[in-house]
Amino acid sequence: MLQDELGDTGFTVIAVAIDENVDALKELAKEVSYPVLVDADHHLTELYAISNVPTVVWVDEEDQIVRPNAAEFGTDTFAEVTGIHREDHFELVRAWVGDSQVPTDASHTVADLTTDEVEARLHFRLAAHARRAGLSDVADSHFDQAAELAPLDFTVVRAAMPLRGANPFGQEFFDLYGAFREAGSPYHGIPRTSA
Repeated sequence: MLQDELGDTGFTVIAVAIDENVDALKELAKEVSYPVLVDADHHLTELYAISNVPTVVWVDEEDQIVRPNAAEFGTDTFAEVTGIHREDHFELVRAWVGDSQVPTDASHTVADLTTDEVEARLHFRLAAHARRAGLSDVADSHFDQAAELAPLDFTVVRAAMPLRGANPFGQEFFDLYGAFREAGSPYHGIPRTSA
């Protein structure tokens, strides 16, 4: 893992889970050597216009974004499905940390969320709060409205799956991923030139 490899240089990975299942996150975090934060209300996705997970943002010691949103992976768990391998990104990080080399795509400007995407996130937040309060009909209505407004936004649609009792790695996820790919993989961040 990059944290173990580069930690002595001052480099730190910080994972942020946009999830509320803390027990599942604790289990996943047992094997990692970096902080894992929980953002159940998805504040980070709103602040950084994140529309898919995983997304990686490089931030330097002065809290400046060096490389904006990029769909990168820390493992090859999903490489067979996505065609994206972690080592390509790891090499970019090593060059940045070791030699201050910043990739040319770091100058990419991330588009702001659209009005529909902002509204979808508000509906998602209302749904999550209604669900926590035991108002399942209200929650379902807001989850549906969020998905209608941002049907290919994983931080809305996929994030709702476990909250609604669906398997976030089941057929519903693969249907979402297929529609996402068919639509050209729309993403608020650096566009992929491969995979």
